[in-house]
Amino acid sequence: MTRVKEMYLKEVVPALMKTFGYKNRMQVPKLEKITLNMGLGEAVQNVKILDSAVEELSLIAGQKAVITRARRSIAAFKLREGMPIGVTVTLRRDRMMEFFDKLVNIALPRVRDFRGVSGKAFDGRGNYSLGIREQIIFPEINLDKIDKVKGLNISIVTTAKTDEEGKELLRLLGVPFRN
Repeated sequence: MTRVKEMYLKEVVPALMKTFGYKNRMQVPKLEKITLNMGLGEAVQNVKILDSAVEELSLIAGQKAVITRARRSIAAFKLREGMPIGVTVTLRRDRMMEFFDKLVNIALPRVRDFRGVSGKAFDGRGNYSLGIREQIIFPEINLDKIDKVKGLNISIVTTAKTDEEGKELLRLLGVPFRN
């Protein structure tokens, strides 16, 4: 059992039951999945960027990343339907817990001038999104092999019904909110 899962069962569940007055353990919100996404608009001109992005995202996630393709053509961006424009990976269960642990305890503290993540990035249903400007904050990434600093989006999907519940869940799991 991963460290985060153990902490969730021993500390987070009782705390949330007390705070929100749940009668049953199954009502307590939990992490459902974490989706990592790298949108690469510049892949239109240079396809080599895509290969390195797949490799880096796979290293970060510990699971193979998939290439996403354009759904429709946009002439202004010189984009045709079906062209590869991004990389994504969805983590669930133990891999998700391991990634979450790594994100909160290793990667986020390595961000320059880090004062915590915004508490306002919830979607209204208890899910949280976070943008990272550089992929080099993850320990798996070798700085010498990097051709270009790329950002990535992280979406944390929970079973919480409200933002308040979702925020409390993430706060108890160790996400450093600044407000």
